[in-house]
Amino acid sequence: MTAPRIDTETLRRLPKAVLHDHLDGGLRPATLVELAAEVGHTLPTTDPDELAAWFFEAANSGDLVRYIATFEHTLAVMQTREGLLRTAEEYVLDLAADGVVYAEVRYAPELNTRGGLSMREVVEAVQEGLAAGMAKAAAAGTPVRVGTLLCGMRMFDRVREAADLAVAYRDAGVVGFDIAGAEDGFPPADHLEAFAHLRRESVPFTIHAGEAHGLPSIHQALQVCGAQRIGHGVRLTEDIVEGKLGRLASWVRDRRIALEMCPTSNLQTGCATSIAEHPISALKDLGFRVTLNTDNRLVSGTTMTREMSLLVQEAGWSVEDLRTVTVNAVKSAFLPFDERKALIEDVILPGYAAAL
Repeated sequence: MTAPRIDTETLRRLPKAVLHDHLDGGLRPATLVELAAEVGHTLPTTDPDELAAWFFEAANSGDLVRYIATFEHTLAVMQTREGLLRTAEEYVLDLAADGVVYAEVRYAPELNTRGGLSMREVVEAVQEGLAAGMAKAAAAGTPVRVGTLLCGMRMFDRVREAADLAVAYRDAGVVGFDIAGAEDGFPPADHLEAFAHLRRESVPFTIHAGEAHGLPSIHQALQVCGAQRIGHGVRLTEDIVEGKLGRLASWVRDRRIALEMCPTSNLQTGCATSIAEHPISALKDLGFRVTLNTDNRLVSGTTMTREMSLLVQEAGWSVEDLRTVTVNAVKSAFLPFDERKALIEDVILPGYAAAL
């Protein structure tokens, strides 16, 4: 495949939408160094550039469990109100600088309570930080809207508690829910009570599935738990043989269920062998509603601009392909229909036209 060369600055200017990005995986290295010194946490190195390289190298193990283990360092500095305020605000500003106009950030409040904060206090601090970041981005002429997905950790016992917070804060910036953590051995159906509660309260949710575990996890997330989107879903290709879709793959495509795909992250955890052969391209060409995401910008050493550039350079994607996945993301965002429609018509499509 070949595509016209698109320079990095043009890609940076393109309006972007990201649905799958973790707050605790996107800290600035310099901020991490400063906050770690304040709380007395020992990092592998205190040089920001070396630290960024360490995260990327440590995550390139090909194993999801080891990938997740790198988060002990970012979470260590996110246990205070001040740490949460700063990291949330900077999160938004970094997205705005990358051309992102809509984002859904996810995190698990239970992982930020070691310093004495309650889960509710964690949510309120993060929302305050995100709001400050959005205000600064708008004042700088680079507005970005950020909604929050609260996560429950699938291997622990506070998933229902996190779901209750998603219900409580759905009118205060929280737009949905997710479960995260090690997939293998911790099926989503273990948390049916939480998902039933969310459905009763009309709170949408996505579920990490089809990454470390295969088709059964995707089937369970959709058909048993009722997810509206799938986090990753790269192994859905196991239900596609020579272009012929199996029942599960057909269900996902026919019902326009969004797949939150994260190419660089998937290479790091061993779910894909290369950008050129990543399932996102084949699924896009088959008409699935694929979306492009960063997952963890620090850990994967990436940005939305970089993810786009990799697909252009190594998988032959065109500008039209990038526009398609951006529109896909907004169509499947956990926002009211009229707001999604306005974002596409007033921001995404004119932004692509202007940039090109």
